Amino acid sequence: MPTVTWSSSTPGVDPPVLRARVIGPVTAVSRDEWNALDLGGRPFLRHEFLSAAEDSGSATPDTGWTPAHIVAESGGALVGAMPLYVKTHSWGEFVFDFAWARAYEQHGVAYYPKLVAAVPFTPAAGPRLLVRPGQDATAVRTSLLAAARDLATELDASSLHVLFAGEDENDWLASQGLIPRMDCQFHWENRGFESFEDFLATFTAEKRKKVRRERRRVAEAGIRFRELRGGELDEALLDTVYQLHARTFAERGNPPYFTPAFFGALARDLPDALMVQLAVLDEVPVACAVFLRGTDTLYGRYWGAMADFHSLHFETCYYQGIDYCIREGLARFEPGTQGEHKVARGFAPTAVWSAHEIRHSGFRVAVAEYLERERDHVRAYMDAVRAHVPFRRAEPAITLRPPSR
Repeated sequence: MPTVTWSSSTPGVDPPVLRARVIGPVTAVSRDEWNALDLGGRPFLRHEFLSAAEDSGSATPDTGWTPAHIVAESGGALVGAMPLYVKTHSWGEFVFDFAWARAYEQHGVAYYPKLVAAVPFTPAAGPRLLVRPGQDATAVRTSLLAAARDLATELDASSLHVLFAGEDENDWLASQGLIPRMDCQFHWENRGFESFEDFLATFTAEKRKKVRRERRRVAEAGIRFRELRGGELDEALLDTVYQLHARTFAERGNPPYFTPAFFGALARDLPDALMVQLAVLDEVPVACAVFLRGTDTLYGRYWGAMADFHSLHFETCYYQGIDYCIREGLARFEPGTQGEHKVARGFAPTAVWSAHEIRHSGFRVAVAEYLERERDHVRAYMDAVRAHVPFRRAEPAITLRPPSR
């Protein structure tokens, strides 16, 4: 990895106020320093999550994810960071640019390597330009972005992509010349519900009946659930969870993103964030859903089952998660990407954003025009989906706007 540093100076002040540099793997800085940054309550931005992904062999140069994290320092103290990877493919990002890569190839231009500011295999929005509380956020972000741009030049990377950026970062990234990209996910919002039945009371009678029927089918099949936190997952249970979710990946013709060692590291190092809903039939595990818990949000990640049980996917991945959020007083539930089937179960279309810097001038213009048209399509799609929400009264319209340029 090239040595790239960026410094900002104030007249009459020596040494520089801010210095940004590439550190490579996250373990190059201490856990306490990294976790002292404002992570927005997201568990997947914690040092433990990123180091688990990298040390377990899941996000490594061999898998096309070379860690190139950037840190900003002032007076020897860590004041900012950007989780950054050099990518040699576009898999595991959930912001799809395969068509861009093909266009580059057709014109004889290399699209890879590229730089991606993201959490590996994790399509959940959150800050990507991490700032320590009490610091000048604009100055720290400026130093991080400048160092990332310098690294892109040094590597002759085609582009820099900030995926699933935090809400307060989008306008700033656009002001720095990055092109905004809009996408849609389906999220659940807790409106102070006291029980699952209280939540269902907001549905129309027909939709409420359908959900109750799905839950009843699972219960009548004799399936029960064990809710397990990371500290309760011993080696045998971790292996069971891994084999169940690996089976689902295999059915789609793909290996799992993460290795068994990754889940073992999460259970050990983030026991309060990792949560598994284990579906059991006659004392035998038959399905599972893996979740991560943030400060006020539950994140659904992986699902697996040993056989096809009617409605079990909905119960395990969605209804158990909603039950958990209501019981624990969490504000939101983000079950992952895609899936219009989530709408009938109380998840509403929600805009998420990424930002892209295309270094080739011709392709930059083409991508900007494409993303402008795509935003119009996504808005129309979200408006159409809202017509099918299950609630008795339609949700108030949400005004969506691209980040200001």
